[in-house]
Amino acid sequence: MSSEILTDRLIHSLKPTPGQRLELSDAGCSGLVLRATRRGIKVWVLRYRRHDGRCARYRLGEYPQMSLRSARLEAGRLRNLIHSGGDPLREQQDARDAARKDAVATFGNLLEAYWLACETGEWQPKRKIKRVSTLLYEKRLAARHIEPVLGATPISTIKRSTVKALLRDMVAKGIRAQTNRVQAIIRQVFNFAINEEIVEVNPAMGFPSLHAPKPRLKVWRDHELRSLWAALDGDHVLRTQTGVEIHVSRQVRIALQLAILLLQRRSEIVGMDIGELDFEQAVWIIPPERMKTSKPHQVPLPPLAIKLIKEAISLSKLPSDRQIGPVFPTPQDNTRPMKGEALTRAMDRIRDSIGVEDRTVHDLRRTGSTALTSERLGISPFIRSKVLGHGSDAGGGAQVSIAHYDANEYMSAKRSALAAWQTLLLHIVSKGEPNGGKRQTGIIRGMLFGLEVANDSDPSYPCIRGA
Repeated sequence: MSSEILTDRLIHSLKPTPGQRLELSDAGCSGLVLRATRRGIKVWVLRYRRHDGRCARYRLGEYPQMSLRSARLEAGRLRNLIHSGGDPLREQQDARDAARKDAVATFGNLLEAYWLACETGEWQPKRKIKRVSTLLYEKRLAARHIEPVLGATPISTIKRSTVKALLRDMVAKGIRAQTNRVQAIIRQVFNFAINEEIVEVNPAMGFPSLHAPKPRLKVWRDHELRSLWAALDGDHVLRTQTGVEIHVSRQVRIALQLAILLLQRRSEIVGMDIGELDFEQAVWIIPPERMKTSKPHQVPLPPLAIKLIKEAISLSKLPSDRQIGPVFPTPQDNTRPMKGEALTRAMDRIRDSIGVEDRTVHDLRRTGSTALTSERLGISPFIRSKVLGHGSDAGGGAQVSIAHYDANEYMSAKRSALAAWQTLLLHIVSKGEPNGGKRQTGIIRGMLFGLEVANDSDPSYPCIRGA
């Protein structure tokens, strides 16, 4: 880097060699450097030594917006600051930090910054972007329980006692399970703030949850399943116990039937798209963005499931040649799928019709899961987990093995399991399970040992054949 007394005429004449950067030190002002970039932009820089001995460069401004005279004056001011113990770069960073803190001065501001960072993927505490459905749920909880209390509160004044008071008020109102989720949201927001160096302490940590959750263990009993299936089968009029007519569309009834047959989550069922289905191979591939595990999930389709799905497609009012589109569209827009809440609301009405209390759509998934591993069917817990789309069951081995060294989908075993569940279910909802389930147990054992097994109702259904 050359050095000479700079003048405006000299600066105007400076032209860097193409593809190279030019730096010229001002002999008339210690530490002042003019840098001409490859694109011809001329920038003033102050070179100085920090108090820990490291060399530093501080950008002053661009020429000609900052003239030669102004650059020399600013360089002189900063040299005096450095001589008195200051550091221009540190003060610049402090100013940026203060501006960032001012921008999120209240918890409401911080919450907005947190949502944005989650949506863009900038904030990934579990090394994966939050699912859209998860964010929507968290936003609803925050709007209902957090923002009215803490939205306008300065972050610096929020203490552990502040968070506890909010949670205790929720418990006093009879809100229990959501209390833990609200605490988790506040904790995540403050973890984000700590990472951004906005705060140093997380006031939502250091104390136990105020509500001790109890795992739900309810399953549908056989006679309840029989009543439910009778209500779902077809499109007949349903009535409450007092005789009031209930309307549940055929498409919603089919979605609930598929929830029983396939044992997938309600959001996955109603989000089913024509493009995800392969009827020839009898498989439904749920894309990773709709799975909790963020991995694609292959669901074998038993014959009755295929029949119901095709019926739902015929009711969706989509063009017959359409290769993509929701199997269960909303009544208002056949290009958008229903929401899982539609099944929950329908189940509430149907339960009133059949006289069953305290049973949910998710309980259907637990019911089928329980049946799979019971003595009625004898499926291993590992294959059951694969059917359900869980990602944590290592089958008794090391978790690292299943996570990184096993790409199998276990389709044959999953197909056998769901086929056996369909057989058992149809016996339950028609005339009950014959012979104490011995026939079903024999069927599934034959499938798992590779024997030739055909489905009675549909000879074209894929089956396992021995070598």
